Amino acid sequence: MKRGQLNDMSVFVEVARTGGFRAAAESLQQAPASVSDAVQRFEDRLGVRLFERTTRKISLTMVGQKLFERSSPAISDLEGAIKDLNDVEGVVAGTLRLSAPRSSASLFMNDLIALFIKAYPEVQVEVIYDDGKVDLVSSGIDATIRSQAMVEQDTHAVPVGPVLDFSLLASPEYLERLGYPETPSDLINHDGICFAFSNSGGLAPWNFKRDEGVYSVMPKPKLVLNDFDSMLRFAEEGVGLTYIYSYAAATMLKEKRLISLFEGQIPSLHRYTINYLTKRHMPARLRAFIDLAKTG
Repeated sequence: MKRGQLNDMSVFVEVARTGGFRAAAESLQQAPASVSDAVQRFEDRLGVRLFERTTRKISLTMVGQKLFERSSPAISDLEGAIKDLNDVEGVVAGTLRLSAPRSSASLFMNDLIALFIKAYPEVQVEVIYDDGKVDLVSSGIDATIRSQAMVEQDTHAVPVGPVLDFSLLASPEYLERLGYPETPSDLINHDGICFAFSNSGGLAPWNFKRDEGVYSVMPKPKLVLNDFDSMLRFAEEGVGLTYIYSYAAATMLKEKRLISLFEGQIPSLHRYTINYLTKRHMPARLRAFIDLAKTG
């Protein structure tokens, strides 16, 4: 098969996979007209119609479906081979793309990335600090770092970073004004400064432990944020109680600007994990990053 035909077949596979010319154009970073021309050119060469088209949608013909099922694995393998060219003979190079929550940056990720770049100077690293879920199939991200609550389905997960302790905090001014909650159940009558996940808008739970196991109690959400520094600032101002990583509040606790409540009743969260799709065709740069994280 000539190079042009192979390129057109790759375009055909992407259109079939994404379900449209525009979606395929975005994935391939080409103009929609170029994608449409490539598919038409490929159809003309084969002498068959691969897609049924209307003004609103497209669908594979029976012949097109059969060709897609046969050619898609081969194209994927070929693209994987091209992507892994920098991995020949164990060379760790290329661009490593990661997504991690904002909270992990100062906790361990910045230090880990600095170590990785020093160890592998041929690698470029792109990190997107975001708390939402990521589609590893379509995003171009090599791996995500997430807490257990945000782990993507159908991924491999490798623990990384420290065990995460939480604290329930309030300012002296708030407690003087509204009183101390005697038990976690009393929190339903208190104002809360709550953390929200970026994409879903769901609130992070306030968990507590007892003999029967872990349970959740939520206050009245007075203020909802996705930034720890802001949560601590508003807690210090007496806006409400907040439930946050202990390390983030260490200085304020030491200076008694905030007071810790229900110590010993708050469970730790499992470590973060590095999540990736498959070990097959894993780039050497990702394998090296995972190995370094395991020893870090």
